[in-house]
Amino acid sequence: MPEKRPAVSREVWLAARLRLLAKERELTRMTDKVNDERRGLPRVRIEKSYVFEGQEGEMGLADLFGSQGKLILQHFMFGPDWAEGCPGCSFGADANLGILMHLVHHGYAFAAVSRAPLAKIEAFKRRMGWNFNWVSSLESEFNFDFNVSFHREELAKGPVIYNYQPLALTINEMPGLSLFEKDDDGEVYHSYSGFGAESEQLIASLCVDLKERGPDGPVYDLGAWVRHHDKYEAPSPKAMAPEGRAGAASGGDVGTMAKDAVGEGLVVGEQVENGECCCGGSLKGEASS
Repeated sequence: MPEKRPAVSREVWLAARLRLLAKERELTRMTDKVNDERRGLPRVRIEKSYVFEGQEGEMGLADLFGSQGKLILQHFMFGPDWAEGCPGCSFGADANLGILMHLVHHGYAFAAVSRAPLAKIEAFKRRMGWNFNWVSSLESEFNFDFNVSFHREELAKGPVIYNYQPLALTINEMPGLSLFEKDDDGEVYHSYSGFGAESEQLIASLCVDLKERGPDGPVYDLGAWVRHHDKYEAPSPKAMAPEGRAGAASGGDVGTMAKDAVGEGLVVGEQVENGECCCGGSLKGEASS
């Protein structure tokens, strides 16, 4: 049962609500400042060549952009021996698909990456009703280099680096969100990664990046860039990140308009025991039908 709170007069309620509003506005101003710092982070050039397996065969990191200049990448928890993807990562994907439907028209591609074999990923996508770009890094060091996957031997030795600090983990797959940028010469740069609760609002904060900025921060006028999703000019196939949940967008659903990258979000959970994901659910066993 929810906690019973006192019933008060409208005047008393309004006074309490205004006190909370002042704190909400303070939080908004601080969030704007933090987003400004994120936008100002320096970039790191990706020197290593990573190979992923996608629906059309082998792909490099640059291929995940399509013709877009920015890539939102979800480190989706789905281990090679898991029967299904993480419930928390799945919740994030559901929650953010609507926003990504708009961001794809403003220079962003999306892709999810997991160490599960591509066949398992594709089966889980069909089960969940998704069709965004999701590739396998099973034969790549990508997940290990970005500190979201860990060898069992590492975990047995003690703390590993996750979310920029040493942590004693009992699971070898963890979630995260990363941002990458690609220049006109095709060079790829890493600009941001978040792995804890701090990253859960990343997708929404990218919308703030598109807003006009005044002397006091973003101007909260969505009309400057937001359209009904069926009123955007249809992008060329290479401008879209593959696929999203079925729904109208520019005369066709997000899933059929292109083959280059969209869909995701993220919820970060707690440490877990062997055989469970960060949300506490058991993920071992055969793939679900």
